Amino acid sequence: MFQKIYCTLLLICGVLGSTIAQICQGSLGDPIINITFGAGPNPGPQITAASTNYTFVNTDCPKDGNYAIRNRTENCFDTTWFTVTDHTGDANGYFMLVNASYAPGDFYLDTVRGLCPGTTYEFASWVINVKKPVLCYGATQIIDPNITFRIERMDGTLIQSYNTNSISASTPPQWRQYGFFFTTPAGVSDVILRMVNNAPGGCGNDLGLDDITFRPCGPQINSSIAGSGSTSDTLCGGASKTYTFTAQSSPGYVNPTYQWQKNTNGNWTDIPGATSTTYTETFDSNALPGDHLFRVNTAESGNIGSAKCRVSSQILSIYVTEVPELSVSSNSPVCESGTIQLSAITPESSVSWTGPAAFSASGSNVNITNAQSGNSGRYFATIAKANCSWKDSVDVVIVGKPTVQLNHDSTTICEGDSLQLSASGADSYEWIPGSGLADRNANPISVKPGATTTFSVVGTNVQGCTDTAYAFIRVLRKPMANAGTDRFILKGTSTQLQGTATGDSILYYWTPNYSITGIQSLNPTISPLVDTAYVLHVESTAGCGIDQDTVRVTIYKEIIIPNAFSPNGDSYNDRWEIPGLNSYPLAEVFLFDRYGREVLRTRNYKAWDGTRNGQPVPAATYYYVIDLRDGSPKLNGWLYLTR
Repeated sequence: MFQKIYCTLLLICGVLGSTIAQICQGSLGDPIINITFGAGPNPGPQITAASTNYTFVNTDCPKDGNYAIRNRTENCFDTTWFTVTDHTGDANGYFMLVNASYAPGDFYLDTVRGLCPGTTYEFASWVINVKKPVLCYGATQIIDPNITFRIERMDGTLIQSYNTNSISASTPPQWRQYGFFFTTPAGVSDVILRMVNNAPGGCGNDLGLDDITFRPCGPQINSSIAGSGSTSDTLCGGASKTYTFTAQSSPGYVNPTYQWQKNTNGNWTDIPGATSTTYTETFDSNALPGDHLFRVNTAESGNIGSAKCRVSSQILSIYVTEVPELSVSSNSPVCESGTIQLSAITPESSVSWTGPAAFSASGSNVNITNAQSGNSGRYFATIAKANCSWKDSVDVVIVGKPTVQLNHDSTTICEGDSLQLSASGADSYEWIPGSGLADRNANPISVKPGATTTFSVVGTNVQGCTDTAYAFIRVLRKPMANAGTDRFILKGTSTQLQGTATGDSILYYWTPNYSITGIQSLNPTISPLVDTAYVLHVESTAGCGIDQDTVRVTIYKEIIIPNAFSPNGDSYNDRWEIPGLNSYPLAEVFLFDRYGREVLRTRNYKAWDGTRNGQPVPAATYYYVIDLRDGSPKLNGWLYLTR
């Protein structure tokens, strides 16, 4: 009943080419099904949300009975197909490319559940004939696509259908929307959607499908902003305004109900209590910049709570402009005869100023020289953009100026020491930097800077005028000594110590003065014959203390490496022993034959009896490498084994 009335009152049956397509001309709801096929590089993935009788292939040009998901197809079948991209024009958007088979089959099959009985829905798809109007080799005619849209009960019983008739090619190729609307019978909430191929395969019946939708269809809802009749308006950021939105619905529902919605973070949400044909929204000065979107849903009474059963008006948009950054400041209070400095921080290029004594100027930074009492007052900075303007202001006071003095203008202290600073010449004071101070407004103050610092004090008189004095405090770092890591050397050898000294105004030296060259160097050379502890002394010449650190030098015994032995069982020189090596418990010994093959590898070496794996090695010259693992150079040489 509703379908017939609605089509008559709203001329819902529109003409597409020579084919009557029963596309909804009223208002539509959010899609229950919206098959766009996605986007991405070729090839696209096969259909998973619904089913089809056609076989998926990855090729650009599918053959009869096959389909592909592509973002573009060109040069197919000796360029007898058009070059085609997706219907919506999305970047790399996919569409379904079908080479229809000789027998009828389903292009698309899906199930929809939870519909409202007695409600009208639109089932539609965009279709394009990709076959150029050129005969194929050996063919006598070109076959145009022909599609039937079917709505069925769950048992397959037909509820309603629509046929596109022949979809002829056009040059250039053109996407066209086909489909129809129907009303769910009483007791029916679940239906099957089917798009059927009616034309045979062969020369033609090649098509693209995109944006398959199934959505509620209802009366035309016209919404607007009261007072202007427009669907959009711009509100200057920081301003306040109340809007009334109105909606008017054409006939169609017996007992229509309404629900206004607001779009929040891309999601439409119901506005509690907004259930009439008007809705009022107030924007205050804190409204977020950007688009504020509203719409109204309508449905038959009892169905408004279901997104599958209601339709929506066009979107009403209130665009709140962003408030440009505008920060106005001055150097007030300014002493008489001084210079007033007005500053406006803003990304906008044009700033205009007004103020006392008919003052006007332009620019982000403005100076008024030789200021007098008549220049006291409020100054306004105004910026304008897109028919909006914003202003900020600053008060300027012209007064006398105090003269601030400090008890220390420049002095030197040791790191860790404190100093008292005292100011005079004003009524109140503020010390900068204030971190570390118990009270930055006290006078005098005790300071204990960790590094050389310039302290400033801003003195203010009772009129609010200021003067600044400075104290340069040089902080001498205390001496610090680092003698370096402990050293291990062979008896009779030397090494160089690696000391470091930090601090200001320092001197340094080593003790004891034993087997050391460069006693006043940080890197002296030492060659002790016994274990010795060397001490690095660092002293401040400015009286900021002393420091010292110790490095211990351990003397290892001399290693004597025999270069021959005879393991012949005569109990004389039968083992290769290395005197002194036991002083190096981490030492590793490697032995190789003349071909570089490893004969021996051991740690915590005792002696070698001339065998390998329990078998005597032949008499020959062998080569050793000894790593003492103490940071000293490796020892190497040759060993002659005779029997």
